[in-house]
Amino acid sequence: MVLPEGFALPSLSYLLPLLLAVGAVLWSLRRAEPTISERTVVALAPWMVVGAGLHALYQVQVIPESIAPLFGTPAVYLTTFVVAGVVWLISLRRFTATVPRVLASVGIVGIALVLALALWHGVQNDSLRLFWPLVALVVAVLFTGVLWAMTQYFYPHVAVITGAVGVLTLFGHALDAVSTAVGIDVLNASERTPVSRAILEFAEVLPTADVIGVGWLFILVKLAIAEFVVILFADYVAEEPAEGYLLLGVVAAVGLGPGAHNLILFAITG
Repeated sequence: MVLPEGFALPSLSYLLPLLLAVGAVLWSLRRAEPTISERTVVALAPWMVVGAGLHALYQVQVIPESIAPLFGTPAVYLTTFVVAGVVWLISLRRFTATVPRVLASVGIVGIALVLALALWHGVQNDSLRLFWPLVALVVAVLFTGVLWAMTQYFYPHVAVITGAVGVLTLFGHALDAVSTAVGIDVLNASERTPVSRAILEFAEVLPTADVIGVGWLFILVKLAIAEFVVILFADYVAEEPAEGYLLLGVVAAVGLGPGAHNLILFAITG
């Protein structure tokens, strides 16, 4: 099994309308032929956090029961895509010159709303604990800075070609790695993804487990893979910028989404 625990499709009464909405948005975007650039992918980053936060709220049962199935795994990714896609389409029609700015701005507002609900839940249940999530965020930023500096030094052409999307990819996976390590080694959380869990279980049998925990190996593996992918994608981005940036953005989302989810969930569940 490679799917995370809790991975389950909603009932057909929710799934069918959701899939129809996804299809309609995809068809509309295809017709609109939006420009996919470095700025576009970065503008979509806040929506990755919105989706992560909505899933965390689903897990603590803040989402109303009538729409809750739309925010489980994997439905939350589709739900977030539909909302972001609609915003994208509206901005293409009404704000042609500032599409990335509008897309990012609405996404940031979405983050603010999600975080407000999350903080409210934490305060109401006396379970708000911000210290370790903030530590994880700071450490992830530091790791990203070091990795990007090394990329600029050893692979300057990669840094130039991938740009902000390369940074976003490194940050997303650094955040996922560090937050997972903090969750496992400090907060007694469990890992839901089988592949990640296998890495952590391997680290448990090493002599370092009793000294520095098991999360360090997961951080090392995740950062190495993220750096390799950024380097690997550089030529593709140079040859096919639209497809290259979009696919690299998907790689970034695979890290940023789970990482942001971890931080929010840890913060509001103590």
